Amino acid sequence: MSAVLEDVRAGAVEVRELQVGGAEGPLAARLYTAGTATKRDTLIVFFHGGGFVSGDLQEADDVLRHLALCSEERVVLASNYTLATVKPFPAAVEDAHAVLLWTTKNKAKLGWSGKKLVVMGIEAGANLAAVCALMARDRAAPKLAGQILIMPMLDPGLSTCSMRQMNHCPDREKVTSDCAAAYRGYLPHAADRAHPYASPLRSTRLKNLPPALILSAEDDPLCDEAEQYGAKLINAGVRTTVRRMPPAPLQEPDGRNECACKVHALGEIATFLAGLDR
Repeated sequence: MSAVLEDVRAGAVEVRELQVGGAEGPLAARLYTAGTATKRDTLIVFFHGGGFVSGDLQEADDVLRHLALCSEERVVLASNYTLATVKPFPAAVEDAHAVLLWTTKNKAKLGWSGKKLVVMGIEAGANLAAVCALMARDRAAPKLAGQILIMPMLDPGLSTCSMRQMNHCPDREKVTSDCAAAYRGYLPHAADRAHPYASPLRSTRLKNLPPALILSAEDDPLCDEAEQYGAKLINAGVRTTVRRMPPAPLQEPDGRNECACKVHALGEIATFLAGLDR
C-alpha cells in the first residue's frame, strides 16, 4: 500500500472535473484514470455518503484515486446527487440512475469501452447504489456488471440489533441519532419508508440483480442491515460476497469511512472486480 500511496502523491492518477447529466440537470462529477490506455473496459460509478443531507466529491477522493491506480483497465467516476436538503426522495435515486444512463451515452468522453459498468457507494451512497441496481433491472437499463455497497444504509426503521445494541461501538448513539435525522430529511413522508427504492432491505423482489460485494465494519452499527441484505440477495440467487471488516484505529473522530475503506476494502474490491471477468 505504501508504494501505491507514493504514486498517488506523485500525481500518477489523472483527475478531471466534469459535469454529468442528472434527472433534472447537470451534476458535478470527478473522473479518475491512471496509465495511458485510451479506452478502459470497466467503469465504476461512485456515490458519496453523508446521510443524504451532506457530503461531496472530496469525501472519498483518496480511496477513488487508489481504485483508479490499481488497474489501467479501470476508470472511476464520482458523481454528486441532489441532497435531501434541496429535494427529498426520490430526487437522489433518480439522479443516480440518470447518471448511470448518461455514462452509457458518453463513453468516449469517459474513455470507457462500455463493456462493464459497476455501481458503488458508501453509507447513503451505498443505498443509492443498491437502489440503482433495482431500478436498472426494473427499467431494463443500463446493464450493470456489479454493485459494491460499503457500510450501506438500507433500513430507515433503524431496527437491527447492531443499530440498537452495539455497546462496544463508542459512537453508536451518535450514529443512530445521525441516521434517524438523515432519514427524516430524506424521507419526510412516512409512507415512503416502505418503498423498495428507499429501503432496499424491505424489497421482496431481489432476483435478477447484478453480482454484489457488501462490506460492513465490525464496529459499525450499520453492519447488521448490510449482512441481512446480503443474505436476502443470496437467497434470491444473486452472486453475493459479504465481508465484515475488523475495526481499524481512527485518525479522526469522524473517520468511519476511512476506517472501512483504506485498510481493508481495496483488496476486497479488487478481488470482486477480478471475479466479474470470469
